[in-house]
Formats: sequence, structure tokens, C-alpha cells
Amino acid sequence: MRKIINSPSKYVQGKDEIANLATYYKLRGSKGAYLLVDKFIFDNFKDKIVESFEKEGINYHIEVFGGECSKNEINRNIDILKEKNCDAIFGIGGGKTLDTAKAVSYYENIPVFIVPTIASTDAPCSALSVVYTPNGEFEEYLFLKANPDMVIMDTNVIVNAPARLLVAGIGDALATYYEAKACVDANATSIAGAGITKAAIAIAELCKDTLFEDGLKAKVSVENKVVTKALENIIEANTYLSGIGFESGGLAAAHAIHNGLTILEEGHHMYHGEKVAFGTIAQLVLENRCLCEIKKVVDFCKSVGLPTTLAELGMGNVSKERLYEVAKASTAEGETIHNMPFKVTADDVFAAILVADELGKN
Repeated sequence: MRKIINSPSKYVQGKDEIANLATYYKLRGSKGAYLLVDKFIFDNFKDKIVESFEKEGINYHIEVFGGECSKNEINRNIDILKEKNCDAIFGIGGGKTLDTAKAVSYYENIPVFIVPTIASTDAPCSALSVVYTPNGEFEEYLFLKANPDMVIMDTNVIVNAPARLLVAGIGDALATYYEAKACVDANATSIAGAGITKAAIAIAELCKDTLFEDGLKAKVSVENKVVTKALENIIEANTYLSGIGFESGGLAAAHAIHNGLTILEEGHHMYHGEKVAFGTIAQLVLENRCLCEIKKVVDFCKSVGLPTTLAELGMGNVSKERLYEVAKASTAEGETIHNMPFKVTADDVFAAILVADELGKN
């Protein structure tokens, strides 16, 4: 079987990298840079971001992200980018901002520079955008032609983000190894569209080991606004190791259950990685993993503040009938749950969610 491992052309991680954006732009563009930024980033870092472009005399347009990676938002930015005649796009902010920038790059066939200001998902490195409806419900995966041209992680910016965002990234990264291992066992095709390399599964396992070793220490670092070796390791794990591990390894039940949970508006205030963490526990139940292994994951989640119960997701009062609708959405045709090494039905997922919830309580 043909095997592929995907990665961004370049990954950069260090202090004050946000001051070097214009230098990186000149490697790929010449007409003008389109800077798509979160509102928080616009309000707090605008001057620092545009200073480098003005120093270099590079044309730029800065646009505030609309809040949801939807088709409407993608098309809105495409129209502005064309009007401003920009030939490269920077996504600066959280996961949905980055996914929108990648989608614009895909449709307009221009370079994309990804500048995460939080380490809350593994989206930055991947050739994938997750598209939602304007109301925040999962709609589709948009598979891109290539991985980003560059991923730039400024640790000085990331350390000043809320600790909950880093923890959400840990939750997203937590699924990487367990889903990749399920795909290997099923001989499934990876997100990259081929067989799974030994390198990919090794990276996924390194991601898991790094989380267990440094996750809590990194959370404490962010709470105290200091950059430590543990934080640097977790930024790399959340972003690069998880990004390569999931894309070249594959997705399975954990993310499918996350997608199912998005139909419940009670959980719309929860972050992607927080719901993925619960989905990971449910996947371990589906696999009938030993109780000691499930307990290790549950205890780790509790230690860093990831939700382990429906109540902690804001879904404690959701009826069983509506939870069954979540299970049905998780097992819809084309969902990644069908990469599991055994057939999974809505009944199976419904049962796993309820058992995971009880184990999370205990």
C-alpha cells in the first residue's frame, strides 16, 4: 500500500516570531499580504503585527475574522482579498481563523502562513479545514491541496492566552494516538489519503507521551505567564506532533463523537478539544480498553481540567433521546468512526457515551 506523511513546508517556534511575519512573507509573496486576525488579536497585537510590514514597505490588508469558519465567512474573505489584490494570506489567531485562512488559500491558490496565537488545536499544520454552519454545527471537512507554507508559533504570545485554551489543545491532541492506532489496526486510509507510516504512528505516540509527562506543568506555566521547557514541549505536541500524527495517522471515533456533540446547542460554548477529550474516553469504552487505561486517561483529563462528564460539557440535562441523536450523527455515512477496526452503530456510541459519562464521574 502506498504510504504518505504530510507536514507543513516549515515549522517555526520561538519568542517574538510575530515580529518576523513580513520577512517570512517575502519568501512567497510580492503584491500584498492579507492578514486575517481574531478580534482579540486585532485589539491587542495589531500594532506589533503591522509594524513589520510597514518597516519592509510591504502592502497589507488586515481583516477581523467573523467568528465562524463557515462558507459565508470563507467567501466574504475571498471577495475582500481579490479587491485588495493580495497574493498570500496569513491566518493569525485560533483554530477557526486558521481554517478559514487555509480555505481561502485553497480556493484562490495562494500561499498561506499560519500564525496560531493559542495552542488549542492541531489544525495549524494540517491540509484540512473544518467547515461549520453559521450557527456552529459541523458541516464538512475540506481537504486541501497541500499543507500550509509555514506555521509560525510565537511562544510569548501563546503564554499570555488563557490556560483553558492550552488545555483544550491538550484535549484535541489526546485523541491523536488512540485514533491513529485504531486506523492502523483497521488498515484504514489516513487523512493524507494513503497508508499509515511507522513515522506517523511514532509521532502520534510521542505526542501522547509528551502530554502525560508535561501537560500539567505546561498548564501551570501558562497560569503563571512564564515560558518553560514543559510549555514549549506542549506547544509542539498540541500543534506539530498532533497535527502530523492525526493527518498522517487518521481520525476515528473520538472526533466523530465530537462532531455528533456539536448538534447540541448546550455545548456550543465548549471548545473543540474539550469535546474531543470526552470523545476519546468514549472511544476507549467502545474499544473495551482495560479499566486501568481508561482510568489513566480520565485522571489525566481531571488533572489538567478537561471535561470527563456530560455535565462538565454543559450537557448534563440532555435527554437520552437527544443523546441518541448525537450517536446517530456520530455514525453518519462518511464519518471517521467508520475507521474503527470493527463495525460501530449508533447503539454502540449511545452506550459508550453513557458509560464514559459514568466513568468520568467516578
